[in-house]
Amino acid sequence: MSLLVVGLSHRSAPVSVLERAALHADTQAKLLQDTLAAEPAAEAAVLATCNRIELYADVDKFHAGVAELSTLLAQHSGVGLEELTPYLYVHYEDRAVHHLFSVACGLDSMVVGEGQILGQIKDTLARAQELHSAGKLLNDLFQQALRVGKRAHSETGIDRAGQSLVTFGLEQLALGRPVEAWAAGKRALVIGAGSMSSLAAATLARAGVAEIVVANRTAERAERLVEILTEGGTAARAVAMGAVADELTRADVAISCTGATGLVLTADAVRAAVAGRTPTAGAEVPAPTTSGSGKTATDAGPVEVVRGGFSVEGEAAVAGFDAAELEQHGAWVDNAPGRRVQAPEPSEADAIAALAAVGRVPEMRRERAPEPVRDVALALLDLAMPRDIDAAAHRIDGVRLVDIESLADASADAPMAADVDQVRSLVAEEVTAFGAAQRAATITPTVVALRTMAAEVVAGEIARLDGRLPGLDGKQRAEITQTVRRVVDKLLHAPTVRVKQLAAEPGGAGYADALRTLFDLDQETVDSVSRATPQDRESATGTAGKNRGPA
Repeated sequence: MSLLVVGLSHRSAPVSVLERAALHADTQAKLLQDTLAAEPAAEAAVLATCNRIELYADVDKFHAGVAELSTLLAQHSGVGLEELTPYLYVHYEDRAVHHLFSVACGLDSMVVGEGQILGQIKDTLARAQELHSAGKLLNDLFQQALRVGKRAHSETGIDRAGQSLVTFGLEQLALGRPVEAWAAGKRALVIGAGSMSSLAAATLARAGVAEIVVANRTAERAERLVEILTEGGTAARAVAMGAVADELTRADVAISCTGATGLVLTADAVRAAVAGRTPTAGAEVPAPTTSGSGKTATDAGPVEVVRGGFSVEGEAAVAGFDAAELEQHGAWVDNAPGRRVQAPEPSEADAIAALAAVGRVPEMRRERAPEPVRDVALALLDLAMPRDIDAAAHRIDGVRLVDIESLADASADAPMAADVDQVRSLVAEEVTAFGAAQRAATITPTVVALRTMAAEVVAGEIARLDGRLPGLDGKQRAEITQTVRRVVDKLLHAPTVRVKQLAAEPGGAGYADALRTLFDLDQETVDSVSRATPQDRESATGTAGKNRGPA
């Protein structure tokens, strides 16, 4: 297997580049034809969606394949190769399989666990089959990717992972009340205009807040998000970051998620914002909880997680809004060149991982004493890693602060993290199985050619025996023929079974060459077997009807 994928997606390229590189159906067909005409590629398929453009090919040379596929993508997308190259990613062999299986499961989507990608993968395979650009490798690969994606949705809770963090954070602020009842009529301040902030704003709008103010370092990005919210029927306006302190004095709830490396809201700024304000009547706020180490959860340092992944939009959270536009807005902001100087905005996958890392401490939760109650004038939700809001703000009267650490503390079982981990394990398992099957398949034509040669040797010897012993009757001849065939089958059985097992292991590709050399098999005969249908090969080996599982 020499599978190569060259592509770009919302993870690697800004929306402006993705929009310019978009491939229409006719262009995709021409790209496939030109890829097959190129020397390194024997098979090809194009996976093109609004958030990704990927060219898959079976190549005989890695470096030549990367150069050729990159050039073809640039030519057909209309984006110059020099401009496109920084945004391209390359995966080869098992890594390419892992990438497609992850895509099929929704792990690489903007909406983690979304199922629409399965239909797009199915369409990609159908197009390649219709244009005869998909051979055995890509047919096997894409069909298996569809099966893996279906397994992920049926055997795990990956469908639920998409909207967990923002919704869970607001539920913690609401303290058991329905989020809609708690948020209705409130004035909200959203700091940041990236993907997580977009989700937070859409969730607040759906919950019925009276107004959303979006603050961002780049006014254009804040205004774009405000435009989306306004079109969805929510009163919204954009302000500069310098206006945050003033807007905080009028806000009932503030959500911050930026890529800043320092604090966005200090304790002093929060204290000034609530000075002289009357807390919301009847709101109950737990005091800071104490862990086994003696530290309060909100006094602890920022949670360290492995960066990677992308934020997500849950369907319920963006009801009433153009979800695709929100997704593109988030990608546009998060991938804009100007943003790269800051730490990347934490993704939903990062946050889920954080919950998994520090949320599974049942002993600590059981030991906590009942918590005192405070009224709330300002509710703060900090979704940034490292934190945007000073942890000391939780000690200010009238302030309720929820951040990643307190969310982790409140997450008893981290179900979303478990679902994502389960899908990742499933993908790893399926990649290993697919690689073993492909490696084993490379030996099959050689084994079939060997058995064909053995059958020809048996037929020749029986014909020679007929010439030397013409007096044999039919029964005797049949018995001798059967005996010779059994001897040959028994001699070949152990070596052919063992060579298939060895070929399925990593580094087993050389066993086919060794078998051809040892038995002096004609390469053209092996190649003709490779071109035969599976039914033809089964007939040649006598395995038709055996071990036939579901497709």
